[in-house]
Amino acid sequence: MTEHPQPFRDPRLPFAERVDDLLRRLTPDERVAMLHQFAPAVDRLGLAAFRTGQEALHGVAWMGEATVFPQAVGLGATWNDDLVRRIGEAVGDEVRTKRAHDDRVGLNVWAPTVNLLRHPLWGRGEEGYSEDAGLTSAIAVAYTRGLRGDHPHYWRTAPVLKHWLAHNNETDRDTSSSSVRPRVLHEYDLRAFRDAVRAGAVAGVMPAYNLVNGRPNHVSPLLSRHLRSWTEQPLAVCSDAGAPTNLVDSEHYFDTHEEATAAALRAGVDSFTDHGQDSSVMTGRIQGALKRGLLDENDIDTAVRRLLHMRFALGEFDPGLDPYAVTDALDTEAHRALALEAAEQAVVLLKNDGLLPLDPDAGRTVAVVGLLADACKLDWYSGTLIHRSTPLEGLRERFGADHVIHAEGADLIRVRCADGWLRIPEADPAGEAARGSEGALDPALLAGRTDLPPLICADTPSELVLVEWGGGVITLREPEGRYLSVAEDGFVRASADEPGGWIVQETFRWEAVEGHAGGHRLLHIGTGGYVSVAADGVKVAAPDEKDPAAATVFEIEVTERGEDAVARAAAAADTVVVVVGNDPHINGRETEDRATLDLPAQQERLWRAAHAANPRTVLAVTSAYPYALADAAATLPALLWTAHGGQAAGTALARVLAGDVSPAGRLPQTWYASDAELPDLLDYDIIGSRQTYLYYNGTPLYPFGHGLTYTDFTYSDLTAVREGDQLHVSLNVTNTGAVASDEVAQLYVRAVAPSVPLPLRQLAGHRRLHLAPGAAERLAFTVPVEELGHWDVAHGRWTVEPGAYEIQAGASSTDIRGVTVVTVDGEPAGPRPVLVHGLEAADYDEQLGTAIVDRAKTDGDAVTATAEANELLYRRCDFGAGADGVEVLASGEGAVLITVDGTTVTVPVPATDGPYDHRALHAGLTASGAGDLRITLRGTVRLARLGFTGAGA
Repeated sequence: MTEHPQPFRDPRLPFAERVDDLLRRLTPDERVAMLHQFAPAVDRLGLAAFRTGQEALHGVAWMGEATVFPQAVGLGATWNDDLVRRIGEAVGDEVRTKRAHDDRVGLNVWAPTVNLLRHPLWGRGEEGYSEDAGLTSAIAVAYTRGLRGDHPHYWRTAPVLKHWLAHNNETDRDTSSSSVRPRVLHEYDLRAFRDAVRAGAVAGVMPAYNLVNGRPNHVSPLLSRHLRSWTEQPLAVCSDAGAPTNLVDSEHYFDTHEEATAAALRAGVDSFTDHGQDSSVMTGRIQGALKRGLLDENDIDTAVRRLLHMRFALGEFDPGLDPYAVTDALDTEAHRALALEAAEQAVVLLKNDGLLPLDPDAGRTVAVVGLLADACKLDWYSGTLIHRSTPLEGLRERFGADHVIHAEGADLIRVRCADGWLRIPEADPAGEAARGSEGALDPALLAGRTDLPPLICADTPSELVLVEWGGGVITLREPEGRYLSVAEDGFVRASADEPGGWIVQETFRWEAVEGHAGGHRLLHIGTGGYVSVAADGVKVAAPDEKDPAAATVFEIEVTERGEDAVARAAAAADTVVVVVGNDPHINGRETEDRATLDLPAQQERLWRAAHAANPRTVLAVTSAYPYALADAAATLPALLWTAHGGQAAGTALARVLAGDVSPAGRLPQTWYASDAELPDLLDYDIIGSRQTYLYYNGTPLYPFGHGLTYTDFTYSDLTAVREGDQLHVSLNVTNTGAVASDEVAQLYVRAVAPSVPLPLRQLAGHRRLHLAPGAAERLAFTVPVEELGHWDVAHGRWTVEPGAYEIQAGASSTDIRGVTVVTVDGEPAGPRPVLVHGLEAADYDEQLGTAIVDRAKTDGDAVTATAEANELLYRRCDFGAGADGVEVLASGEGAVLITVDGTTVTVPVPATDGPYDHRALHAGLTASGAGDLRITLRGTVRLARLGFTGAGA
């Protein structure tokens, strides 16, 4: 047997030994260099350069052509773990294949996103799977297992979960703090990460930009306290891009970058994604922290060891043994079929009064109309399409081109300026390749085209297509061509194939000019500059020249309104399919939350015009998020929803409409009826503000788990038996209709008489199955008894209350077809032992007008007031035989008002030396037995905890 002079290259040794040997051979500077996203090669040891971070949310992203699967929220809508695992395998194989031809492609993939879809206005909702932690976990486990592969030692790719933790807002995302009470933390946000990590197919996580309870996620003690307690496997924590710098520059959490970098590293961050490919800035900060004694060599070695373990698992040092090293699986027939299957399974039938399916053999005419009727939209984390299918193309192929009518429904306009009309000069449309087609390590740096002539003011106009995407945001383009866009030189050109980019350069807004009837300025949203006509062409004002008075005043002439064209097409057809939705780069995306659930007014007019002309109107919503469609749901005979379905979206929709496939997708999040039903975007307390299907007690437009099929299913013989720590649940599902179809059986649990607010019902299992007409299948589920529990803030532990629990089975969270009851025995938890253990301020049962903040920069929580009217409520506090004093640990300045047994004690808090200077303050307080305790905070007080002294102690 060959002896290896370098043990780290000996495949017979365990990875841990090999990592230790390699680590010893690296110099201190070489070790520090490995902590940046772009780790350089170490030629003397034969180590290649290594990059963390390959985007692969629903296909290989940013690196050129790849198979494009439905958006992540669409994968969540399939409720199909097996399908998503196969997609993960396909994506992993394409990563490997592209890596073999392009060493820019990394094997450490930053996917999936497991942030819960708590709020439907979150701009990045398209990236998540569901509002439910259990469904999110199941889909994430499936995807990461596919990405990882089945080999016991070597990994196909190394998935990193995004974004730790409680991150659902783009507004002020790097400075806002999510106030997350312990119950929400343990029952909701942590769970989405926990189950995927425990499944063993996760190589690491990425902290989010935001703060949680006043502390940036990149220095969170929860990384070590929870994340790394869930597995013995080394996990690599990769920072989000630029987040280490944010700790000083935007968050002002630390005074120096050396302090910030040291704190992040000691908290558990291993790889720093900052300053692009220039590693010198971050490595310089780490070296500076070492010199100042803020870090030591053990801190560096711990992080490097985790990163090296990932590289060993990826087969870097054993290419001859790596089962995934030789892969040629890009755009295979199997991957194309899988993309179609996924797009079909992601379609959710929201309503059907019998209009669907349509018979493609009947020879009837179908009008396909709407702003997305001939679109195949991509998002920021998509790859470049090799194949594309729009709804129009799909319906023409399935129903025959002679039987399909099309009208986009956009407004056609001409724009007049003082010296004539806006005109797009004639130009050769060939030239530069489409933006991003060759791939880019940072697509945010891709520039717009400058090889085409800018717009001019001329005697004859160019007709432009105007689309209003909501909130006054518009795009303008040639009728059969490119969008108006602004490149770095400031000129406006018809140059973009689609809106896109980190800062979208294809969106504008009309602003009425006072005192000028019909006059408008045109604001370019990406630069914030106004459009003006100059001698050398139409351009946007420079950053230092944004005076509205200098802008050209334009007049708009509408040559055709979109609803008129839609009405004509609808009247000429037997059935109308109106395709509406969003462009994933506009009004809701990374860096931008949505402002409303409403469908944009222009699209609202289109479906109304179609229905007025033809009552046989189907609304097909293609979007990254829910809409409030109460009027459409009440008026139209059929509605469907699908996320942007990737390369096969149009074919899939056509097959569903034609009945080739019975739709069986299910909503992965609640669809609310209006904005009035939503809490504040920054309110993360799903319990207190009654968010998601778990606590929302109103009537949604469409509930979580909703989705219809073209057949009928019955549920019967539901049983639940407890054996030790498990519940064994089984039921029959029967297809009683005439059409073969998938069904998604859903299992929920509900505490019958809980002592604290618990979910109205909570998903405990799901199964997607296919049944022929008349066929039946008995499904079996295993539910851990601990899933019936909750976080007991009174005792600081997970608990399952004794009592009755309903086990519910059905087709959605509100369509329950069967219920059985199990009883859990045991002793109730009892009241809070405050006389013995005191009271942590953040462990409240209810609150009003407060937020949880950081007690110290390293660890701990405190509570502060956010409104004059505020209160903290702690139920069933046990003072035993009696208490005669209270110790208040607080900082800031003001007072703490404590009410117990009807008596209020005011504890003044003299000004302390900053928010982290907590001081113990004492006062008399008399209480006995068990009762509620209420606290009101005055001034800038940050309350950490209370302690009580027993009477006579």
